[in-house]
Amino acid sequence: MSSDLIKTDLVVIGAGPAGYTAAFHAADEGLNVVLIEKHQNLGGVCLNVGCIPSKALLHMAAFKDEAEEMTEHGLSFGSPKIDLKKIRSYKDSVISKMTGGLNQLSKMRNVTVLHGNAIFESKQKITVKGQKKQTVEFKNAIIATGSSPIIPKPFQIDSDRVMTSTGALSLKDIPKKLLVVGGGVIGLEMSYIYSSLGSEVTIIEAAQEVAVGVDRDLKKILLKKMKQKVKEIHTETRLNSLQEKGKVIVAKYTNDGKETSSEFDRVLLSIGRKPNSKELGLENLVKIDEKGFITVDNQMRTSCENIFAIGDVVGNPMLAHKGSSEGHVAVEVILGKKTICDFKGIPSVIYTEPEIAWVGLTEEEAKENKIEYKVGAFPWAASGRATAVNKKEGLTKILFDPKTERVLGVGIAGLHAGELIAEGCLALEMSAVMGDITGTIHAHPTLSETFLESAEALHGMATHIYSRKK
Repeated sequence: MSSDLIKTDLVVIGAGPAGYTAAFHAADEGLNVVLIEKHQNLGGVCLNVGCIPSKALLHMAAFKDEAEEMTEHGLSFGSPKIDLKKIRSYKDSVISKMTGGLNQLSKMRNVTVLHGNAIFESKQKITVKGQKKQTVEFKNAIIATGSSPIIPKPFQIDSDRVMTSTGALSLKDIPKKLLVVGGGVIGLEMSYIYSSLGSEVTIIEAAQEVAVGVDRDLKKILLKKMKQKVKEIHTETRLNSLQEKGKVIVAKYTNDGKETSSEFDRVLLSIGRKPNSKELGLENLVKIDEKGFITVDNQMRTSCENIFAIGDVVGNPMLAHKGSSEGHVAVEVILGKKTICDFKGIPSVIYTEPEIAWVGLTEEEAKENKIEYKVGAFPWAASGRATAVNKKEGLTKILFDPKTERVLGVGIAGLHAGELIAEGCLALEMSAVMGDITGTIHAHPTLSETFLESAEALHGMATHIYSRKK
């Protein structure tokens, strides 16, 4: 195996949204950049086996459901026919277009892309083991190696019938019976996809409720729909064992002291993710906590002054957009600019139908931390646009500081909530007050008006609901 030496200003390890954003930003600022990715395609988990393919499938599932719902309103398309091969092809074409775009953007920015496993030899040298061995000497490094699904040892069986999100998104078939272990974002989204495509889905969750951390008012709206789609949702339920038996998986799980044994065609494990911090040679260079997360300060700098870390590998929330923002901060610090990670709110979205999106403080967090607040809320049943498109089951909710009326948090349940939450993010980041929102003209009829009327509802002044305080 031959060895080549490359000298660079910055090396970025990991080409997911955090890594390629950092690499591109640094290149745009004039730095010489090397981007290392162990897989053949750029884009990381998000683009290849996560965010993007799941949204392609969620779009198709929602479209199928909406076509069926339209029958009640006089528009019939007949029974939907599922061509699994074409669905996979469409999903794969989306990935191909996006990864191809990243490759082109890398070339346009003169970013050197190396494929292989990166190992730190020192705080200024990395060995890349790919088709050939290469050595990279650098001034600064950014680690953006992401995370991987957690698979506890008792459930590590040699069968593709037990899947992580990666296997589920490959869509090999539509199982008649699917067990989803974990009622978080991934579990709920995959449950929605497979149930829409025809699977009988059972969800089990160890916690007291699914979608832990989501505002309960928003969650009620989602669960009402999910309970219509899936067969069962069991909370406070623990998976005990999985065993392959012929063409099925026998799952044993306990709820309220009673063990249940059921057969499923496939099982999806979505019980969390772990940081990809091992096998990088970091042991003697940077601090890593007991869970494997790399320790960083508010400038994304590790305990080694010229090595930075961003994205999933530094901890929760494990969200692509959080990692991308951290990438910008790390590059700015490397360039000598005075900046820190001081995000007032990082939005989260569950891309089911209806979607759930939130940013900043929730009511539950406010109560738990004894933070005073007031609520302005607007039910979508009173929205002309939501009614017109048959999406009345929704809610927009804003938490305000009772003294200053500054926005503390925003939650939305309903169609395109993931798009609508951006207005809440901007309001939070700019420390907007109720009057800033009510003084902004919103187009009519739109779903965005629900944000305006939520603010107006704080003082009982929303036009389309009567809530005048006496």
